Amino acid sequence: MSGESTPAWTVLASRAYIWQHPQWPHWRYDLAQLAAPLARVSQAQGHLLGRLADVGLGLRDRACLTALTEDVLKTSEIEGELLDLETVRSSLARRLGVDVGALLPVDHHVEGVVDMVLDATGKAQAPLSLERLCGWHAALFPTGRSGLQKIAVGVLRSDADGPMRVVSGPDYRETVHFVAPPAARLAAEMAEFMAWAEDVTDATPALIKAGLAHLWFVTLHPFDDGNGRIARAIGDLMLARADGSSQRFYSLSGQIQRSRKDYYEVLERTQKGGTLDVTPWLCWFLQELGEAVASAGATLDRVLTKARFWQHWSGVAFNQRQLKVLNRLLDGFDGHLSNKKWAALCKCSADTALRDITQLLAQQVLIKGEGAGRSSHYVLAALVEPARQP
Repeated sequence: MSGESTPAWTVLASRAYIWQHPQWPHWRYDLAQLAAPLARVSQAQGHLLGRLADVGLGLRDRACLTALTEDVLKTSEIEGELLDLETVRSSLARRLGVDVGALLPVDHHVEGVVDMVLDATGKAQAPLSLERLCGWHAALFPTGRSGLQKIAVGVLRSDADGPMRVVSGPDYRETVHFVAPPAARLAAEMAEFMAWAEDVTDATPALIKAGLAHLWFVTLHPFDDGNGRIARAIGDLMLARADGSSQRFYSLSGQIQRSRKDYYEVLERTQKGGTLDVTPWLCWFLQELGEAVASAGATLDRVLTKARFWQHWSGVAFNQRQLKVLNRLLDGFDGHLSNKKWAALCKCSADTALRDITQLLAQQVLIKGEGAGRSSHYVLAALVEPARQP
């Protein structure tokens, strides 16, 4: 899906959007129905933070780096934009002061997304203002273009070419999923949104406020492009406030990407529902948040495994190609590692790849996986599970 402008206003009277409700934006939700999912998420968060309290500062930093890397990658991937994993990780490591070896050259587009995510999470207690959001938007589009299209950057949309619509499909058979409020209303709408976000007397539970903030902002759709990414950054800011920590150890964007189809469907149902009761949206949001926290537990397992691996092999000298591939295996390699994949990953010849692999086999860092011929592949010896006794 994408947000774009169209030549003429085409809001159908029979298809009222949530922002057209007479009582907008006075949200309603059933707190009794949300009590159980709220408790489950809070319990999962407590368990994760308890585990993190038992590991050293260095490992917590690496767990944070892993979570933020996923957040930056996935918030862009949801919009169909694929960023380079190593470039994102390098950019974050540079900012966070985490040693990951050689750093890659700066990519200004990646830097913009990283800037936004780090500002949202690392400075969560700073007031949310229009100036701040416009700064995030400018960071996302450093060239002033979205793809080939020139857009207004760092300012609210003007609707000069017609209303803001969220559409999918080809031009000749497009589906309109949502039409955003007119640009003339945006200044007042954004002022009300930010006043609510910064209202310290508001008794809304923190996790529910994060879900409402995401929904509210993406419904306003105040910029020419990038609204989904900024909405998720606002949600992350609210979650960081709820956690009371500037470090992030789970990625809601990562979970939303895994449930992308459901995300768009529940968002569309909520925005076209004709009611301000957003209980179903909040139920979905809390469910996905719980999954994100659970996934962070698995990420922490990988971080700990990686630390134990490098501690075990600390006395062995590896070349840069070997270090790169071993780290990729530890971070979660897609598919099986073969000689061909090694050569492609390291941009080296097949002979060089074979020499690197043969050396690691001799040192018993790698072992051969099951299979022969074209199915021949290699796995980390330290990650092989021991055979279960009958």
